[in-house]
Amino acid sequence: MTHRTNRTHRPSASHARQGTAEAGSADGLGTAADADRADAPASLVGERYEVEVGAVAHGGHCVARTTLPGEDRPRVLFVRHTLPGERVIACVTDGDADSRFLRADAVEVLEASPDRVPAPCPFSGPGACGGCDWQHASPGAQRRLKVEVITEQLARLAGLTPEEAGWNGTVEPAPGDKVPKGEVPAWRTRVQYAVDADGYAGLRRHRSHEVQRVTHCLIAAPGVSELGIESREWPGVSGVQAIAATGSSDRQVLVEPEPGGRLPIVELDKPVSVLRIDEHDGGVHRVHGRGFVRERADGRTFRVGSGGFWQVHHKAPDLLVEAVMQGLTPRKGDMALDLYCGVGLFAGALGERVGESGAVLGIESGKRAVEDARHNLRDLERVRIEHGKVETVLPRTGITEADIIVLDPPRAGAGKQTVTHLASLNPRRIAYVACDPAALARDLAYFKEAGYRPRFLRAFDLFPMTQHVECVAILEPAAKGS
Repeated sequence: MTHRTNRTHRPSASHARQGTAEAGSADGLGTAADADRADAPASLVGERYEVEVGAVAHGGHCVARTTLPGEDRPRVLFVRHTLPGERVIACVTDGDADSRFLRADAVEVLEASPDRVPAPCPFSGPGACGGCDWQHASPGAQRRLKVEVITEQLARLAGLTPEEAGWNGTVEPAPGDKVPKGEVPAWRTRVQYAVDADGYAGLRRHRSHEVQRVTHCLIAAPGVSELGIESREWPGVSGVQAIAATGSSDRQVLVEPEPGGRLPIVELDKPVSVLRIDEHDGGVHRVHGRGFVRERADGRTFRVGSGGFWQVHHKAPDLLVEAVMQGLTPRKGDMALDLYCGVGLFAGALGERVGESGAVLGIESGKRAVEDARHNLRDLERVRIEHGKVETVLPRTGITEADIIVLDPPRAGAGKQTVTHLASLNPRRIAYVACDPAALARDLAYFKEAGYRPRFLRAFDLFPMTQHVECVAILEPAAKGS
């Protein structure tokens, strides 16, 4: 698409910088700092450009292009708060004259997309809360945008079409999340608040440490909202994490005092356990109440301690277990691996299904998560949990083959070394759970090199109003599909 390059003029930052450099020091000779500033590329922050908006890009923004004065080649802008096909005024938020690309916010919409809706959240928009990316898009449009992102990442990084990935090209909403325009599903069971200089809780602005004070987060689950975090003051505190378990009535807050600060008395609107985050080592210490919350999934209760990892969407654990087990089709007697196993969500499901003649090995790097997993699965004698990094522990186990494997790696993905090792175990099926489509696509390319192809892929909208999406890919030896 060809983009117009009309510029909204304003006093240039380079002019202001030039004036400073010319003023120099009191004796008129200038300083080294003045010279450094004079040589620095001119900041473009605050400059405005009228652009036509192109395709969505991975990261919660869309791509536009404009030609800067004195340049022949269009410069790429990654623009937030807009939608494909719109014409907007984009205000640069990050970048200078030497930047390969610029970041910008759409501060005025000249021609709107039919998918645009008034943002339901009053704290959403340019320069405001950075927690959501698509408040201005209808729910259906959000899922279509995520389809476009997954499709582009699969093609660019894995060389796969949706058909080759076994994907039907849809992003599935979680049960209960299919809401009309103007409504927002309250799904987030864990919310990390920052605290501003006046002691009030809020959320970070996009790519910033600045705090946007909020009175209510629309995507927060009812169990979080009922605590009233936003309505009280938090003197001497830099952050508060609120957790509302969905498998029980357990509520928990993790409070991080400012350096040298004292923990205030925490009195909230509902009974809650309180934990303190140590300013020196990041360790979590129980102040009062339980040091864990109890969650439920796949018919089991899981202890999740000290703010440890658990799927944030209240429907996600059951939904993902169902997708993974349907894809793997575990059999009695299988040898199974659960890598990056957390507190044992998939290891428990596998242990139930492979039976007493089978075996499950889980590997997890978080020490507290390993303790929780061993506690949670203590009734399954054929399940073993090992502590350490997957790439270090798995080779030491001496395991040379496995029937089925599930891996749920961190956002960066598993990486070529681990993928190659897993393929060498010759499993009949592998389930890959991914929270980042780029990492998934990179690892699918590695699996392809190692002789494995996706049998099918499903995508779930487990992060409504944000750019994030969860995928489950089931892989099998490429020879089976030839």
